[in-house]
Amino acid sequence: MGGDHAPDATIEGAILAKALLPESDNIVLFGNEEIIKAKLTEKGSDPSFFNIVHAPDEIGMSEQPIRAFTQKPKSSISVGFHFLKEGKIDAFASAGNSGAMVVGSMYSTEMIEGVLRPCTAAVLPKENGGNTYLLDIGTNPDAKPEMMVQFGILGSCFARYVYGLENPKVGLLNIGEEEEKGNILTQATYKLLKDSSQMNFVGNVEGRDLLMDKADVIVSDGFTGNVVLKQLESIYHLLRRRNFYDDFVERMNYENFGGTPILGIKSTVIVGHGISNDNAIKNMILLTKNVHEAKLSTKIQGELQKHL
Repeated sequence: MGGDHAPDATIEGAILAKALLPESDNIVLFGNEEIIKAKLTEKGSDPSFFNIVHAPDEIGMSEQPIRAFTQKPKSSISVGFHFLKEGKIDAFASAGNSGAMVVGSMYSTEMIEGVLRPCTAAVLPKENGGNTYLLDIGTNPDAKPEMMVQFGILGSCFARYVYGLENPKVGLLNIGEEEEKGNILTQATYKLLKDSSQMNFVGNVEGRDLLMDKADVIVSDGFTGNVVLKQLESIYHLLRRRNFYDDFVERMNYENFGGTPILGIKSTVIVGHGISNDNAIKNMILLTKNVHEAKLSTKIQGELQKHL
């Protein structure tokens, strides 16, 4: 029931994903059972193709995350996390209230030992055809230097184990290339990244380098990362409205990636964009499967254990 276009977009996306998944994979839909069954039937799909779990409460997109999660135990997000904690599902995804998804992850799943705070990432297209992984994109707007170093480690694992990129180059988003550039946060973070043996740090990256090949993983605090991400989304929509289109521009479309895993927890949890349409929901579900099968959380745990 989560997302600006739910439940129609969510159910249509689930139908699209179901057609692409092997029969052995099950999609569990959490929400108002009567509405879900009626919508599935309306859209020409058999409700028996899905597992439906009744969750009548809804968490609005603007609700305070902790209060909503704890005071609405029958919401689709709360019930979904209960199922994940009990092992009744392998992974959980939602385009609903992202703050509630992060809170649910921390309440209902264990943090990987040594992780200070979980974070989220965005996949951005490079001009040369590859991808850049930007993190954090909003989970930690008031990050500390030690947390940002971990973002680099978590992002490197995401790029390596989900997207197959060996030895990813890690850059720090800053206002200049020189080591002494930036504010107190970026200056302190630079020193820690430079001294770290856990990643391939290549130095500062400026805003103009985001879509180039200077770095594969770009570290940022959540406030700056979220502003950058939404600016790029705005540029994409502006170009499309002006009828400017090519393959590179289309790779900026958030629908292609579907969502982001919450990195740093021991389970697979994917957060989709609040404005997700059916195609984005489909890709969110497919990404959830890929992250789960990559055993990303286990591999992140292994990487961190080497240096604890």
